[in-house]
Amino acid sequence: MENLNIRALFPSDDGNLQQRNHFIELVKQIVEGVDDLKDPEAVHLKGNKERGQHFYRELTASSRIPDSGSPQDQVNEELLKLLHGHPYHTKYFLTNILPMASTPGILGMLTAFMVNGNNLWDVYGPAGAEAEVRVVAMMSDLVGYKPSESGGYTTWGGQGAIFTGLRIAINKHDPSIKKAGVPHNLYAFCSEAAHYSLFKSMEATGLGTNNLIKVRTREDSSMDTQDLEAKMEHVILRGGVPVYIVATTATTDAMGIDNIEEIAAAAETLTAKYGMRKPHIHADSALGGFFAFFNDYDFEGNPLQIGEETLTALAAIRERMRHLRLADSLCFDFQKLGQTPYSTSLFLVKQASDLKLVDLEPDETPYVGHRGYGDYHTSYTLECSRMGSSISILSALLAFGAEGYRKLLAQFVDVNIAFRKRLAAEVPEAVIVNAGNPGIITLFRLYTDRKNGYAAEYEGIRTKAEIERENKLNEMLFEILGRDRDKMFFGDTKKHLYVPTADRAGDVALYASKLFVISPYTQTSDVHAIVDFLKLKITETYAAYERLATKEKEHEKILV
Repeated sequence: MENLNIRALFPSDDGNLQQRNHFIELVKQIVEGVDDLKDPEAVHLKGNKERGQHFYRELTASSRIPDSGSPQDQVNEELLKLLHGHPYHTKYFLTNILPMASTPGILGMLTAFMVNGNNLWDVYGPAGAEAEVRVVAMMSDLVGYKPSESGGYTTWGGQGAIFTGLRIAINKHDPSIKKAGVPHNLYAFCSEAAHYSLFKSMEATGLGTNNLIKVRTREDSSMDTQDLEAKMEHVILRGGVPVYIVATTATTDAMGIDNIEEIAAAAETLTAKYGMRKPHIHADSALGGFFAFFNDYDFEGNPLQIGEETLTALAAIRERMRHLRLADSLCFDFQKLGQTPYSTSLFLVKQASDLKLVDLEPDETPYVGHRGYGDYHTSYTLECSRMGSSISILSALLAFGAEGYRKLLAQFVDVNIAFRKRLAAEVPEAVIVNAGNPGIITLFRLYTDRKNGYAAEYEGIRTKAEIERENKLNEMLFEILGRDRDKMFFGDTKKHLYVPTADRAGDVALYASKLFVISPYTQTSDVHAIVDFLKLKITETYAAYERLATKEKEHEKILV
């Protein structure tokens, strides 16, 4: 680009009309370009991109910084090419927890980008600091914390929240650990269905994953608190110290919701028995916490006129979510059900004073904070540079309001209920294995032996080989659905529940396919098309499995 004017690559410093219009035109080019790629009957943006075996290696070989820059409208064309074949959140986007960023969320993020403040210190990022304080107070009030006593900040995801909770838990046990290092007799606990974030955090803090104790889950994927108590006591009697319990509310596979009230009671009873400090309880509410919007909903008056079945489901979820206030800390991944862009997560602590346990000394931050000017310095965050993602969160909260979130969540539950009904009626070979969990997720599993199916597996009367045979069938369905994910995009999991085996060969995980209602464009009227598509893929799966079984039998005959 000859005679490049460097200042033309930035927004103006004076708000002049010429630079503003140029910027708006470039944004318009991106927005229109994305719109041109949309297809409401598919789940990928238009455009073919063959990401074969050598795709990324070839990119590495060919990608170098150009000597001269290109005009931004040409760069925009390159950016739009990146989006060819990219997943997009149409009515048939039914996988995991990858939501559509809402317009309020996008505009909030754009606002943050326009000033590009560092949310570490209000002198550098006053907009982010103001939004963060407001968001922390709003969400604290929602879950039943006292906003005047609670604290929190935006972080890099549910992982960041779990990690900070663990850091706090360790330092609650002994504040000198921050300087002296972590002893090896501290233990953390979570359910078998918990997210792997805690596994990573145990490694990162130096406690080690051997000190992470997995607690058995019930059929609804919630933590078995009797097993929790037994395993905590086992640790204590061997000289260990339980310092951290992660209660999952809700799991990303089956939407199992741990009962925080039971967990807190069990922990308090046991630690009182041995004269120990109660462990720090963190509610991993990254996904399910948003159902707290129904904690104060008038279920009797039902002002939103939510359908009876959906209302019953929401009431059951609220029964667990109303105990969020008992957790010492929790989190909200707004990039999930908060409908904001990645990454916009919020970590909350019941007592803001807990953050001091992981704070730095003033002389350790010599060039930010602790001055006579500035009143908000977040030296307790692991990040030294923090984006103002709180602005995006605030934008969404103000635009949706409690009513907007309730309507959206109720719609998701509506669709899930309709899907379960139609699946059970038309595809009986697809057994719903999380039927006891209301919400927005359905897990279903295929069987070669339908008489000895899920119930037999859960009761432990099937052998390891038999369960692995069923897992193989379901893995074939994963592959077929994955191959055709450009039409409908389903999720799956290789760890629904761990079940015992009849031959005592150890517990085995059950594989299951997953429908995750996450797009605002998925309606109950779309369910018939979704189930019809599944019927075809399931028929194809059984046929492929039979062909494979026949080949294996023929191979065995040859060997004999």
